[in-house]
Amino acid sequence: MLLEHGGVRLLTDPVLRSRLVHLRRHGEAPTVPERVDAVLLSHLHYDHLDLPSLNLLPGDVRVLAPEGAAALLRQAGVRNVVELAPGDTADVAGLRVEATPAEHDDRRRPLGVRATPIGFVVRSRPSIYFAGDTGSFRGMADLAPVDLALLPVAGWGPTLGPGHMDAEQAAEAAALLRPAVAVPIHWGTLHPRGRRRGAWFHAPPHEFAARVAELAPDVEVRILEPHGSLEL
Repeated sequence: MLLEHGGVRLLTDPVLRSRLVHLRRHGEAPTVPERVDAVLLSHLHYDHLDLPSLNLLPGDVRVLAPEGAAALLRQAGVRNVVELAPGDTADVAGLRVEATPAEHDDRRRPLGVRATPIGFVVRSRPSIYFAGDTGSFRGMADLAPVDLALLPVAGWGPTLGPGHMDAEQAAEAAALLRPAVAVPIHWGTLHPRGRRRGAWFHAPPHEFAARVAELAPDVEVRILEPHGSLEL
């Protein structure tokens, strides 16, 4: 997601290429943004930390990263790294960005580098929660309320392991967070090479919207197709 907030541009977990490892992108790769004030990096998995994508951005781009990630990033040529643990904050051109807990695997295979996964809340109004990759966790309700919640509802394959939310769990998270608007993310983009794209690829955001209507009817769900945009 590219977030534009009062002239400040934040880019979340950028994957700007058509393929990585065994995954292929459905549709065209996004245009590389000309200006980014900060990258919000949630964890070290290859579909969230894609080093070649980071190297497509300006060399001095600021990367807010989980604690333990700096050495790996700097070795790859990313110079301006700020490590954050849950509860830490950073100022990005006047925006207050807070790292939040996340329940997810902390490893980058196969090298064994570990960094504690995080999410982010932009506390400046309108407030924005970017969950990264996470299962639901104790204390998620403490992040409420937020104006916009970006919630993962699926993955890059038909099954999800621990530390992820499916459409049902993401809807439950929306009920805890009570955002004005929720946008389902982490679906319909990457898939394993040779894997047929079926309901597992297209249906999760619609399942999420239907379940949010039942659990949290005051939350407006906006479904964005890849390359889509939303103005609040």
